[in-house]
Amino acid sequence: MESPVRGGTRWKRFAVVMVPSVAAAACVGIGLAQGALAASFSVSGQQFKVTAGHLHGEGFAQYGGMDTVYTSTEGGKQTQVPVAISSFDDATITKMCQSVKTEIPVVGAIYLRLEAGNDAKNPVEAENLYIDVAQLDADAEFKNIDIGVAVKDKTLGPPNKDEKTTRPGGFAQQAETADLYGVKQTAWATTAGTFKLSGLSMRLGANPKMECY
Repeated sequence: MESPVRGGTRWKRFAVVMVPSVAAAACVGIGLAQGALAASFSVSGQQFKVTAGHLHGEGFAQYGGMDTVYTSTEGGKQTQVPVAISSFDDATITKMCQSVKTEIPVVGAIYLRLEAGNDAKNPVEAENLYIDVAQLDADAEFKNIDIGVAVKDKTLGPPNKDEKTTRPGGFAQQAETADLYGVKQTAWATTAGTFKLSGLSMRLGANPKMECY
């Protein structure tokens, strides 16, 4: 199955893919901290948790979609899961935390916890950010919001007018700006054209309390 096109880029072909591997996770964290890489990470067959004190986004859109998940058992079997895709032209995030639990044979459960943007003057910065959300809790404020059902002559979604982002009859919404406070979410994947993690802190351990929530 061909990966969906987002902003002219086939997102599963981005340079970096986060998989449940300690070594790969470390490389991703170092690269993003240096601000040198486009970001694309998903956890095969797993959701990961994300929290944020405040997310401010310009050019917000949200619409339904499906992700293909590759399970770690049964020979990498593909499974389709429904997601709410949230996109932002530009976003700044303060007090961001991301965590994932990985089961390693013999060793047991290992937790990866990544924090960034704890200094309000140096938030996390992202361009062309997409988050494939399974669950979201937050206080939200939108400016100039447009909510409705996509029809043939009106496509709700990211501002790329030449790209169809949701099927006719599908629910979608968009807004000039979006502010989310006290964010708690689980996601299947995150992609971004650029993702700058200021004040990056990354830890690995076996303590379940390392999860963001």
